Amino acid sequence: MASLQDLTESIRRAVADGADLGTSFKLDLKGDGFIRIAGGQVSNDDGPADLTVRITANDLAALGKGELDPMRAMMTGRLKLSDMSLALSLQPKIQALFARAV
Repeated sequence: MASLQDLTESIRRAVADGADLGTSFKLDLKGDGFIRIAGGQVSNDDGPADLTVRITANDLAALGKGELDPMRAMMTGRLKLSDMSLALSLQPKIQALFARAV
C-alpha cells in the first residue's frame, strides 16, 4: 500500500498534467487521511468538497489499475459517495485521475 504522502504526490502530478475534475473533490481514505482537490490544488486537508469518495488506499489502487469494478465496490460498501449524480457525471474524469495516480 502506498503512503498518504505518495498518493498525494501522485494525484498532485496527475492534476498538474491536466486531470483536474473542475470541481472540489475529496478522498476520505478511511482513517488513513484525506486527499482534497480544489481549484487545481491538492492537499491533505479535510475541508469541504462538492464530492467526497470514501475508500481505502488499497481499493483506490485497485480501482486505478482496473482490478476493482466501481459499481461492485459501491454495492459492497467498499466505495461510498457523498453525491451519486455528481459522481456519475464526473466518472470518466475520476477514472482518468485514479489511473494516472496509481
